[in-house]
Amino acid sequence: MARISGITIPDQKRAFIGLSYLFGVGRPAAGKVLATAQVDPMKKIGELTTSEIERIQRVLDAGYKVEGELKVEVTQNIKRLKELGTYRGTRHTKNLPVRGQRTKTNARTRKGKKMTVATSRRKLMARASQKT
Repeated sequence: MARISGITIPDQKRAFIGLSYLFGVGRPAAGKVLATAQVDPMKKIGELTTSEIERIQRVLDAGYKVEGELKVEVTQNIKRLKELGTYRGTRHTKNLPVRGQRTKTNARTRKGKKMTVATSRRKLMARASQKT
């Protein structure tokens, strides 16, 4: 198992798939990294030599924000939006969809489990009759 940017990548995966295990590196970026490092993308991670792994690591360090560095930047961007009081920042604060999706129906991933707010009319009438 090879370790690249602190992430252990399984040996049986091909290089361009294995690099996509890193946060911030998808398949297109993985292809560019491997081309720059002059590594065969169809080679399996277990077959890579230490010099090839070092070349991949150098390319990632030089031109890409991955893992912790990228996560910190994303978190700071969201925090900045919240502090400025932008619409997107307030949506993040309220745990609602940020990019204009509808919320009357759907949006359950952000809003959580559905909970009924109002009580039934029959219950309200029963309470009112008990008070009088």
